Amino acid sequence: MLNVSETILAQFANSPSLRTIIEGFNQAVDPRALTDAWYDSVWNPQTAVGWGLDVWGRIVGVSRVLQVANTGFFGFSEAVPDSLTFGEGVFYSGFGASSNFSLTDDAFRRLIFAKAAANIWNGSITGLNAILMILFGDKGQCYVTDNQDMTITYVFGFTPTPVDRSIIGSGILPRPCGVSTSYIFTPYLDVDTDFGGDIL
Repeated sequence: MLNVSETILAQFANSPSLRTIIEGFNQAVDPRALTDAWYDSVWNPQTAVGWGLDVWGRIVGVSRVLQVANTGFFGFSEAVPDSLTFGEGVFYSGFGASSNFSLTDDAFRRLIFAKAAANIWNGSITGLNAILMILFGDKGQCYVTDNQDMTITYVFGFTPTPVDRSIIGSGILPRPCGVSTSYIFTPYLDVDTDFGGDIL
């Protein structure tokens, strides 16, 4: 309590031993620090960590564990159809027991915000572009194109990490009802090109 001395009866108000015990107990059970920690660690999704983010994941309906695709290995086309050549792939070290990947707090927070954005999205391409820039704008250019045939294409101008690729391909990103989606990753998309002027 803030004014614990007001709760002590007048006949005990001058007892140093009793006041020491009461004030020590008051400091030990003061809920203000706990309330601040609860707000930062659980209630605020921008600062929540660990269990607090797991609660937010259950609220919006996503799991911290994602299936991460194990692709991009060095090899030859007759061995594995999606294998990569010199300078592109990594050597195969054997699959783990599972391709499940537990997201870190930052990646899981981004997945939670993606799902929450899908829940409150207004259905427009402009709104969808704003959601993509909030989620992936720090990694590079990303936007949506309307193909005018009941399909849209998500265009990402960066090379996604396996976790980013799993978030993008998980179906969490919003899309209009009845519209199919596709994804394009163009890591060499030049966003600084000036088409209207001279090259300096």
